Amino acid sequence: MARPELDAADERRLSGQDGEACRFAMRVLHAMAKANGARRFIDVRSAHVDGCLYQGQVSLDFEERLADGGAHVVVPTTLNVGSLDLLHPELYRGPAQTARAARRLMNLYVSMGCSPTWTCAPYQLPGRRPAFGEHVAWAESNAIVFANSVLGARTDRYGDFIDICAALAGRVPESGLHLTENRRGQIVFRIGAIPPKLLDEDVLYPVLGYLLGSRAGTGVPVLQGLPPSTSEDRLKALGAAAASSGSVGLFHAVGVTPEAPTLDDALQGADPIEVVDVTPAMLRAARDSLSTSSGPAIDAVSLGTPHLSLSEFERLTPLLERARPHPDVDVFVSTSAAILAEVEARGWHPVYERAGVTLVVGTCTYVTPMLRARDRVVMTNSAKWAHYAPANVGVDVVFGSLEECVRSAEQGRVWRDPVLWADD
Repeated sequence: MARPELDAADERRLSGQDGEACRFAMRVLHAMAKANGARRFIDVRSAHVDGCLYQGQVSLDFEERLADGGAHVVVPTTLNVGSLDLLHPELYRGPAQTARAARRLMNLYVSMGCSPTWTCAPYQLPGRRPAFGEHVAWAESNAIVFANSVLGARTDRYGDFIDICAALAGRVPESGLHLTENRRGQIVFRIGAIPPKLLDEDVLYPVLGYLLGSRAGTGVPVLQGLPPSTSEDRLKALGAAAASSGSVGLFHAVGVTPEAPTLDDALQGADPIEVVDVTPAMLRAARDSLSTSSGPAIDAVSLGTPHLSLSEFERLTPLLERARPHPDVDVFVSTSAAILAEVEARGWHPVYERAGVTLVVGTCTYVTPMLRARDRVVMTNSAKWAHYAPANVGVDVVFGSLEECVRSAEQGRVWRDPVLWADD
């Protein structure tokens, strides 16, 4: 493996002149650079850390070693969801020992200078968005794909431990999606056969993203035919789904996302590897694969994966004003403390209290034990939640639209909109 070029500052970090924690972080990054064939390192302007979610003793061991070495981040660094809702710690239903370890881990990251944002959607936080073309070190799959695709920033797929190392050094290998040539679209998905009415439904976008990810894998898909006015929330749902069913870190939508004003721009002047004409049958198959239960029963509803945005609350609030969930159905809505503060400022919070909705802050119901033992079938409008929850928390899933989830919660059984997919 070729040795990447090091500038004087890199050499200083590796030699330990900037402290033991920085030396250790730079050693990790240097090994990664050699493995990736990177020729040099580049500066990053910010980081988003996923490793703050407790995964066992190894999580603490790694971070305590950094903390003992005097670790402190050198770029603005946000934190992904933790294992606990610090505003509502009583929601946690796991072992007390695990909760103590999870809190210890969260405190360690804050002690290193990370911002206690506790959200999987840092792009929804005021002042936290990277600029077009800006290099960052973001972890968490949906944050990565949103930063690359919707914002046009540049981050590779950073995982646990690599993310905090990048934040401590302010450097990453120049490889992966930091490089222009690796951002070229490869597979074109043409969606001209999708009925216009369905294109205007929020529920289409996680389904479409799930299809993209399953076909593209680690490649860069290009969508041709999305409406130019496609909202960020729809792009968020699409990207999160594509990063779940595949490992998509970047997609282009012609005429919508910043690196794809034209198809030729998205492809960087090259021919696509493959062209896929998306059919209604493909969408039906992707939609159906998101449910593991076909019966009428549901025990809970979970919304907010990725974390619910303010505009999503704006759509959900009037639905809950008109509906009261059935007493046998638990309803969870996950978001960040920053967005919750905006919800409270707008006077919407009493709607959720009256409806008996559990607002989960700073974590998510598919990554930490919050569901009751009797909650065996859960309905969601999130492809990401539907993809991971069966294995993570041992439940069956019913996938549906936001309105279907709310109406189902009200009726205490699965309710389907009879016309939602009627034209497919």
